[in-house]
Amino acid sequence: MVNGRVKKMILAAVTVLAVSGCARDGALDVSSGVGVSVTRTGCPPVAVPDHTGDVTIFSPVNSTDANAIDVVANITNVRSTCNSEGARIYSEATFDIRASRTRTNGARTVTIPYFSTVVQGGTAVVAKRVKNVTLQFADGQYLATASGKAGSYIDASAARLPEDVIERLTRRRKAGDPDAALDPLADPAIKSAVARSSFELLIGFQLTQAQLQYNATR
Repeated sequence: MVNGRVKKMILAAVTVLAVSGCARDGALDVSSGVGVSVTRTGCPPVAVPDHTGDVTIFSPVNSTDANAIDVVANITNVRSTCNSEGARIYSEATFDIRASRTRTNGARTVTIPYFSTVVQGGTAVVAKRVKNVTLQFADGQYLATASGKAGSYIDASAARLPEDVIERLTRRRKAGDPDAALDPLADPAIKSAVARSSFELLIGFQLTQAQLQYNATR
């Protein structure tokens, strides 16, 4: 469920995340030939994997007909904080869950599970937790909201690029140098080192196989 999303994200982000520190964040460093310089903090980006940001509950449960839709919930307003000081990096994500129901008669409590996963290098799950969020529908109301939270610790040493890799990525290159036109990330060893030191915190609903299939094919 997670791997496909993470692979797409890592390929799109790896170049920006790899380049470290000669200029201020986001500055175009023309003289060095590096391009855009970004300071790497080790803080994992937070994301919601494809097809896990919403869930549809049916009644009866074995139906996927539109008339059988009971409750629909989605994750929104994802926010993150990170403390990268010290030997362990702590990242925390908070988010809102908004839900609607089709039948509003009577008060109702709905409990939905959600997961938080720490992924290293785009494929390796190093930690996963499953929690529940409880939504309270008042009598006559079709909307309900709740809040969720997820946190993770990452060893700072694991999120740090080796010095030789940093040198390869940030070394100034001038026109005429033998490797001036070569992308360091084209080297499998450099690309692998960047991937190993890249972490992500992913959150989403803990879906059944049927719910995931419904989200992916609707």
